[in-house]
Amino acid sequence: MAGPLAGIRVIEIGTLIAAPFAARMLGEFGADVIKIEAPENGDPLRKWRKLHEGTSLWWYLQSRNKKSVCVNLKSPDGVDVVKRLAAHADVVIENLRPGALEKLGLGWDVLHAINPKLTMVRISGYGQSGPYRDRPGFGAIGEAMGGIRYTTGEVDGAPARVGVSLGDSLASLHGVIGALMSILRVKTGQGEGQVVDVSLVESVFNLMESLIPEYDLLGHVRERSGGALPGIAPSNTYRTKDGSFVVIAGNSDPIFKRLMHVIGRTDLADDPALARNDGRAAQSARLDEAITAWTKRHSIDDVLAALEAAQVPSGRIYSVADIVADPHYQARDMLLDAALPGGVSVKMPGIVPKLSDTPGEVRWQGPALGEHTDSVLSDLGFNASDVVRLRSEGAVQ
Repeated sequence: MAGPLAGIRVIEIGTLIAAPFAARMLGEFGADVIKIEAPENGDPLRKWRKLHEGTSLWWYLQSRNKKSVCVNLKSPDGVDVVKRLAAHADVVIENLRPGALEKLGLGWDVLHAINPKLTMVRISGYGQSGPYRDRPGFGAIGEAMGGIRYTTGEVDGAPARVGVSLGDSLASLHGVIGALMSILRVKTGQGEGQVVDVSLVESVFNLMESLIPEYDLLGHVRERSGGALPGIAPSNTYRTKDGSFVVIAGNSDPIFKRLMHVIGRTDLADDPALARNDGRAAQSARLDEAITAWTKRHSIDDVLAALEAAQVPSGRIYSVADIVADPHYQARDMLLDAALPGGVSVKMPGIVPKLSDTPGEVRWQGPALGEHTDSVLSDLGFNASDVVRLRSEGAVQ
């Protein structure tokens, strides 16, 4: 069955994480994604993190369902190839520094004139305007400036980071949302294509809940709080008898009462001062102390069994080994078996979200550098002698 984005052509002019992750998601749901890579080495992600026979395992995941076309964007003929691709595309996704595509002759004005229905998703550190637009921006900087690093970590510790490229991934998600909204506008005849301007900083900032009004109206600066959720209680990470950690979210009014009964503190369950969240938040340290006193007397398995029976949201903190062994991940097709070049089998993450009628799929893993150059050029109308000439001139590889 064709994916919901079948017939949509996406041109990716990006490296590493933000733009490629956005294009990957579109490709998983049927879009024809053509990735433009530089000659010689291609996307640096090919060599990032853990490698298998010289190629990154992350690459095989990040670039699945994509066609790799190796184009020299410093060559006029190479630029012409991209223009011809854009003329028949629905979306261009890029994450170069603002102004870089314009210097290559591939800016919005040029591509929009070629194809008025084209959507251009532009992901950058600070956005396409503003005093910081020309600064280099990576996901880590977006996390820092967007506010999430300041609020992450132990109370008395240094600001911490999440162990994945969160800022880049959040920008990717916003890029996909913007692309789909723009495509819908074009396909329903409501207007032409447009620029989707995504900032790493703003993508992180968009997740920061009521941070701004709390500061503006009350002068409150949200600080680091370890595993707790400030102002929402009880919700924290608690140590168990066997040295494990369990996350317990007992912060709704009825759940709180059930949790207190489980831990044997009916006095707290019946305390009128704790009946609502604002009252519990004012005594969060007292509640955490009571919960910890209970969890430290039991193993994590016993804790989880008791909380599940009482319908109190809780869970162990999973390592990757826990994830791979978990039956729920398996039942939800979140662990897919993939074949690498040479036939080596490896597990890869499944596809999110789950669509009932037109689910996403993995058609192939990340391709070799320039693997699809000839076939894509042929589709564009280049004949065999044209391709030979472009190769000899260094316009394509």
